[in-house]
Amino acid sequence: MTDVEGLLRELVPQVLGTLVRRYEQFDACEDAVQEAMLDAAVQWPRDGLPDNPRAWLITVASRRVVDHVRSEHARRRREESVAVSVPADTFVAPAPGDERHGDRDDTLTLLFLCCHPALSPPSQLALTLRAVGGLTTAQIAGAFLVPEATMAQRISRAKQRVKAAGATFGMPQESERAERLRVVLHVLYLIFNEGYTATSGPDLHRPELTREAIRLARAVHRLLPDDGEVAGLLALMLLTEARRPARTGPDGRLIPLAEQDRDLWDHALVEEGVALVTGALSSSAVGPYQLQAAIAAVHDEAPTAGKTDWAQILALYDVLAAIEDNPVVRLNQAVAVAMVHGPRAGIERLDDLAADARMAHHHRLVSVRAHLLEMAGDEAAAVAAYREAARLTTSLPEQRYLEERASRLS
Repeated sequence: MTDVEGLLRELVPQVLGTLVRRYEQFDACEDAVQEAMLDAAVQWPRDGLPDNPRAWLITVASRRVVDHVRSEHARRRREESVAVSVPADTFVAPAPGDERHGDRDDTLTLLFLCCHPALSPPSQLALTLRAVGGLTTAQIAGAFLVPEATMAQRISRAKQRVKAAGATFGMPQESERAERLRVVLHVLYLIFNEGYTATSGPDLHRPELTREAIRLARAVHRLLPDDGEVAGLLALMLLTEARRPARTGPDGRLIPLAEQDRDLWDHALVEEGVALVTGALSSSAVGPYQLQAAIAAVHDEAPTAGKTDWAQILALYDVLAAIEDNPVVRLNQAVAVAMVHGPRAGIERLDDLAADARMAHHHRLVSVRAHLLEMAGDEAAAVAAYREAARLTTSLPEQRYLEERASRLS
């Protein structure tokens, strides 16, 4: 990411927040900010950064909002109302350090708005990446492997739904805040996961999504430094992202955790993630993200795969399953059981999990079964399971890896 691009991403929520607070038109303001960003992306590298980049963006985007109102041939009364509501200095870039309302960080408020409960999870992801992340529609479409027109429609519908729901630009009521924050963290978690293991397509990773998820998680942690789950999510992302350099070979081949060259891991991210989760666990109520980060820390701190403390990992999964029982947690718990008590014990857990309709035909359940069958020495059954898992996945790198495992055992 270039310096200009990184600066623009940081300024997006601040600029958009200022405009939405001023004009109370999320849809028009979001479009105006995107247009101002595109102008900046062209002009700043060519002409140099303005003295006050945020004020520059606010000024340009504000003009676009007013132009939008006028281009719609709004009735004179509405146009006059908008004009009256605009402060006299709207189109004058304030001096550095004198930005008044512009110095507020509206990242969290915008995240709450983009993760409004009236929106579906795919819409929440798309709107978050567009409005808070500053990604263009084309970039988001490319990340999720859908046509740009499809993504544009999804984002447009999301903005219209937010408007229809009567959502206002402000923090939710105190009674709603914890649940809304939970949704925000889940959306960031989903963005990161899609970037770390793409659900489909030729590439295993989509680094632009993992980077954006980490950037946004850092922003939320900066605003809510005492929230243990925010710290836990950021730690989980860092500890997971640290392994990415060793997760694929030069040809893009998937390399499983046990076979990775740990010297290639980003040890600065490991250190930062361990410190974050250690601090969170010692100072706040334990939550699911903290526990997942603690599990990732045990993996990352092991000098070799063979020295992984699987007993500690199993204990952490037992606690995690007790507070957030879902099939993915139980699948990972079954792997830990196998590593501690033997592959047959893990397979028994998988038999129970196969009764869950959410996982019954999921490629991850079948691939874990194949791995445990291989560990148990049942190579014929393992080959069949690896091939079934390869048929079920839509990720080409995962498909190649599973087919290679089957061929090796054949």
